[in-house]
Amino acid sequence: MASVNSSDWRAICEQFTTALNLTEVESRKDPENDPFRSKYKAREILREIYSALKNFEATEADSETSGERGEEQVVDGEKDGQCFYGDSPAGWRAAKLAAVEYFLGVNHIETEELSAGQEHLMNCMKLIDKWSTSSMNVSLVIHVKNQLGILWSGRGETETAKAFLETAEGTYLRYMKKEGSPPTDMTEYFSTEENQLTHQERTKRFELAYTHTKYYLAQVYQYLGETELSATYCHSTLQRQLQLNQFNPMEWALNAATLSQYYINKGLYMEGRHCLSAATVISGLAGEVPSEAAAEESEREQERRDQLRQKRADIARCWIKYCLNLLLDAKKALEDNIGELDGDRQEELKAARRAEVEEEEKSRKSALLFGSEDTFDSIASLEEKVQSLTPLDFTDARALFLVGQTYVTQAKEYFEMDGFVTDHIEILQDHSALFRALAFFEDDLERRCKMHKRRVDMLEPICNDLNGHYYLVIRRQLMFELAEIYNEMMDLKLTVANCQSDSETLDSHTIKKLNHLCGASAKFFEMFLESLRSPEGKLPEVLEEEVLRPALVARFRVARLYSRVICPVISDKLENLNKSLDHYKYVAQYGDAHPEASAAVETELELSREMVSLLPIKINRLKAQMISNN
Repeated sequence: MASVNSSDWRAICEQFTTALNLTEVESRKDPENDPFRSKYKAREILREIYSALKNFEATEADSETSGERGEEQVVDGEKDGQCFYGDSPAGWRAAKLAAVEYFLGVNHIETEELSAGQEHLMNCMKLIDKWSTSSMNVSLVIHVKNQLGILWSGRGETETAKAFLETAEGTYLRYMKKEGSPPTDMTEYFSTEENQLTHQERTKRFELAYTHTKYYLAQVYQYLGETELSATYCHSTLQRQLQLNQFNPMEWALNAATLSQYYINKGLYMEGRHCLSAATVISGLAGEVPSEAAAEESEREQERRDQLRQKRADIARCWIKYCLNLLLDAKKALEDNIGELDGDRQEELKAARRAEVEEEEKSRKSALLFGSEDTFDSIASLEEKVQSLTPLDFTDARALFLVGQTYVTQAKEYFEMDGFVTDHIEILQDHSALFRALAFFEDDLERRCKMHKRRVDMLEPICNDLNGHYYLVIRRQLMFELAEIYNEMMDLKLTVANCQSDSETLDSHTIKKLNHLCGASAKFFEMFLESLRSPEGKLPEVLEEEVLRPALVARFRVARLYSRVICPVISDKLENLNKSLDHYKYVAQYGDAHPEASAAVETELELSREMVSLLPIKINRLKAQMISNN
């Protein structure tokens, strides 16, 4: 094109550089009351370039002989004129016009004129569609299809977006298989020879365009429910961003930590640990958190301080989930039919552990690992400090628990109760769950009971102070958990007492302790049930689905607890048994009146009906005993 008029072509190149600078640099300085000023200026320049190119096209087309015209150079033997060489002079001209249409399309999208943006992007597609994909236009093809994918995804047309993005990916893969060399970048269409990109820069830009394709496909697949495919593309995107050194450290780290949750939920702990280790290391590249003093002096530093602290706290919460889920999976693999550790199963799994270690090492060698020369060793070093195989004994479980507890402390430093009530309580609930999971591995019942006491100490003050009007759901969760903790502590204390006593009679101190735990458990279950009342104080006749099971289970547990209170006086015992019978009757009658509830509380319903038949016999026997004693 420079052959038409070298000075005119150089002027167009300078115009394009100006438009690009207005779009990418000057637009950041635009005032809030005129946010698109620079982009509008860039648009006018791009239109001028388009007109000039059309004039050049007419001039050059007239000067070419018919044998030289790109339109007559058919591809793969086609004679219908539908597809031509993309690297012909005419194909080269079409690519330049298409590129301007592309930049105009992006410009309109960025100024929130989506329909006009779509029109320009489709014009770009029409100009290049009839030309074969070549090193001259392949980058443009991928960019425009990426943009159309984003556009349609934003409109909720996910299948359409998916089609454009998958076509972009196919274009990249076919080109790399056939050519392999980095193609011409779109910006080079409007660069003089001395300003052409290096081979390395071309490669980087082309690979970055494909990285964007994979990034957008990951989101589309996630939206369509194709979670495994989405995770694969997300993982690949993150790795490519590191390789190309094109990433924001905190955004990258948060995306890697989020990806870890997919692997954790799938039971792929080695992959989850790798994502979290990489997230922790890469987040460190964002630098130190500004001090409070520095933040007070600068609004920008205050914003940076808040962002760094929050995102690192979010990563810490992902680590907590990792440790908790691994402990819970271990518990599930080791527990017997009454929820205790199965010694035979434990020995069996320990015997198979060597093969698991070898398999883990083999899997690691074939995995797509994150990192660069600067970060790979740091990531691997952090991974070595946290196990990825399920713990099989207390020592391993405690090591994992301590990792989780460290991240609980980190997360709470940002998510304080004052300002982050919901987040803070969720972290406390995870901390409580960590203690509960660790207690499963503890052989000493007294120490196990102390672990549960730690759970009570962290949750009960919060539950008592929490405003039930604004945080009703969370408060219900805490009530139910506290009721279960006290119930579990009572069972443990009773087992310890029976093991330590030579007779069937318990001493007064033990009885007092057991009755206290029994009463505390019943209190929180009843608090939960009271929270179901309407503002007028009435209990619902029909329980809503989200509270159906917990409400009926709470009734059932309260019934059992009243029957377990140790009473030396028969009249007190009778009073408690009657209360117990009332709760059993409620569960049984609710099940009879609402057959659909049976599936939610099948075991509790069956036992309640049985107790409704048996308890009256026991009550009558006690009444007879009381009469005979008088």
